[in-house]
Amino acid sequence: MESIYDIQQLLKRFGTFIYTGNRLGDIELMESELNELKKMAFIQPGDYQKAILLLRKEKRRLSS
Repeated sequence: MESIYDIQQLLKRFGTFIYTGNRLGDIELMESELNELKKMAFIQPGDYQKAILLLRKEKRRLSS
């Protein structure tokens, strides 16, 4: 997993399509969905970690 697009594709496998038109809002929703998938043990811990790190990096980039 190397990009936000990869995270979107991961979420699509679980029927989650996120696009609000607000990049920061999209990232927060993706983070929330990933947390739920992790709680239900639907995704591997490594995939979760990579995705969360990418989202946090993008969130920092947008906040600067």
